[in-house]
Amino acid sequence: MITLGCSKNLVDSEQLMTQLDHNEYHVEHNPDHSKLADIIIINTCGFIDRAKEESIDTILHYAALRKGGKISKLLVTGCLSHRYKDNLEVEIPEVDGYFGTMEMPTLLARLNADYKYELIGERLTSTPSHFAYLKISEGCNRTCSFCAIPLMRGKHVSVEIDQLVKQAQNFAKNGVKELILIAQELTYYGLDLYKRRALPELLDRLCEVEGIEWIRLHYSYPSKFPLDVIHTMNKQSKVCNYLDIPLQHATDRMLLAMKRQINKKETVELIQSIRQIIPDISLRTTMLVGFPGETEDDFEELCEFIKEHKFDRLGVFQYSHEEDTSAHDLIDSVSSEIKEYRAQRLMQIQEDISYALNEKKRGKHFKVIIDRIEGEYFIGRTEGDSPEVDNEVLISTKQYVRIGDFVNVMIHDSTHFDLIGEVVVN
Repeated sequence: MITLGCSKNLVDSEQLMTQLDHNEYHVEHNPDHSKLADIIIINTCGFIDRAKEESIDTILHYAALRKGGKISKLLVTGCLSHRYKDNLEVEIPEVDGYFGTMEMPTLLARLNADYKYELIGERLTSTPSHFAYLKISEGCNRTCSFCAIPLMRGKHVSVEIDQLVKQAQNFAKNGVKELILIAQELTYYGLDLYKRRALPELLDRLCEVEGIEWIRLHYSYPSKFPLDVIHTMNKQSKVCNYLDIPLQHATDRMLLAMKRQINKKETVELIQSIRQIIPDISLRTTMLVGFPGETEDDFEELCEFIKEHKFDRLGVFQYSHEEDTSAHDLIDSVSSEIKEYRAQRLMQIQEDISYALNEKKRGKHFKVIIDRIEGEYFIGRTEGDSPEVDNEVLISTKQYVRIGDFVNVMIHDSTHFDLIGEVVVN
């Protein structure tokens, strides 16, 4: 099982692996490429051009092995397969089957495996045993002009609270201590099932699960953001003071063109309100540069916005012209060179912000979860950091800690994106 793309894709792969495991298949996730299995399943990403290229290159690599008889079967699923199935079947016919994002039973049938409905709530995880992703909904009802996700994932569909609590309980029994809640749009949760935004209620229920110590929120849409989520975060000690809220831009022109349903004034008011309720919250955001019509003035205003609001974490995407989105009708007017320059400039600004914020943490104590060992260091994270995308805490292996444990760490040094500390015994 080879997974490309985001954590939501990873959850899909884990669910498929669970089904295969209960059909008596031995499954390995992202194995060493030198060890070829009999059957390869590739879960693709189709979000932006670079992700599509990675997916296609991976398919081509294994298609050549399939053609050469090195593997007996090659199946492709996920977003790219869902969106471009007809084209892929013509262009790469060596693949034995292409499947969409909601065709797991059909894929299993191709392997003479049964879809076992009784496994709802159970899932093999491919992450370290102390954290897991919990997908609370699928799809998105938003109409952002640059985004093709609704084309690949469909409309928003929430998972019932009881089912999510059952998953969390199963995770906790297996040693999971941190749940990372993911969706295309977290704050929309519950509107389809309960006719109300039910994320605060879900958080309250998940906080009751014994063994779970951290609950983290990813992918929250800023328009009409329900502040009761922040009040719940403030009330519940298990909910990390951390929020991933992709803003995408900061000028009224660009936000309107992107169909983000929010303007700059409302964005600033939202940031201020969140920080007023929880002053030490870690805010992660994502910006999109090079959208059609983005002028130098738009970009400079975005730079000043980032300098002013000093987000704890920031990622940058370059605009990718996507078929069947409303922005595809616009001229892709910003050159690839300018997109690259703007992305690099934003990250340089963020480097300085991150370094200044990290410097302020010297001499302070933080609760840290240990993720792995790497060379001479144990690698951990604070409450303000999510796996793989955020800062890390480095602790010398001269001090012994166990992977998956929480420890109290005093920070004595920092870099642009890392903290260096030592364990302090209470």
